[in-house]
Amino acid sequence: MNATPTPRGLTRRALHCGIASLALATTAAWAQTYPNKPIRMVVPFAPGGATDVLARVLGEKMAAGLGQPVIIDNKPGAAGIIGTDAVAKAPADGYTIVLSLSNSLLTNQFLYEKLPYDTKRDLTLVYQIATAPLVLVVHPSVPANTGPELLKYVVANKGKVAYGSYGVGAYPHLAGAHMSLTQKAEMNHIAYKGESPMLQDLIGGQIQMAFASALVAKPHIEAGKLKAIGVSGERRMATLPNVPTLAEQGRLKDEAYRVTGWLAIAMPAGTPKPIVQRIADEVGKATRQPDVQARVAAMGFDLKESSPEAFNAVYKKESPIWEQLIKDSGAKLE
Repeated sequence: MNATPTPRGLTRRALHCGIASLALATTAAWAQTYPNKPIRMVVPFAPGGATDVLARVLGEKMAAGLGQPVIIDNKPGAAGIIGTDAVAKAPADGYTIVLSLSNSLLTNQFLYEKLPYDTKRDLTLVYQIATAPLVLVVHPSVPANTGPELLKYVVANKGKVAYGSYGVGAYPHLAGAHMSLTQKAEMNHIAYKGESPMLQDLIGGQIQMAFASALVAKPHIEAGKLKAIGVSGERRMATLPNVPTLAEQGRLKDEAYRVTGWLAIAMPAGTPKPIVQRIADEVGKATRQPDVQARVAAMGFDLKESSPEAFNAVYKKESPIWEQLIKDSGAKLE
């Protein structure tokens, strides 16, 4: 027999319902007036780089839809940690967002012994803008034109092949370490302070191979100074349509060659869902504009249709893959 609720129980339940209704009403009202002042988009990298360029392109388009300026705020340093941390600690009011790479939002948590923020705890994932596949290039003297031929070469030259990267723990390091480990090739990793010096040494023959961005490598490929072996990710690059993916070449189907870095938007944890969705919608509208699509394709990025739910699903799927790659590479930073 069901017990009849006591008046005290009814009062408590009504109070809880009233508080919940008030919170929903307040959030809804807040979302309706949002935004009523400029929005700050933090880019945790220096001006002039690909991430900064993309932020400025999107910021201009988003400002038109939001009816408020989107101010780009560059906060470079520590592999994106400084700028990302600033957003993680900002008020969750929708007026501070970060446009960053997968390193500061995902891989740094496995690479650094201490991080001042926890992405899953301190940030809300909003929109995965684009993936950033890289092209595997070799010096012309390397007698390989395909992925399988390159694997045979590094095995035949055990301990003699050097590959470059633009930082410990970056994808070029992790993918090269994976190739060396799986082929038992004992390749030598050379870390540079940027992509340009890495490619200069590759062109000069000081190293034999490297993963690089299409934006920087394409002119050297077209000039015959570098050979393109294949691209990472699941699809060919629009800017290098004749270069096959590594995965489609037979022996390089490992997840290490199929994952890519990405560019994405995040906001402080606790930002009201209607505001998160509003930003996601505006980013989506901006990336569907033909001039934006052309600009992004020329940079070698692959635009995504995304949402907070889709981005969270990708994040959950890729996290263990990146964690294992970093573990296998032995990379660790303080």
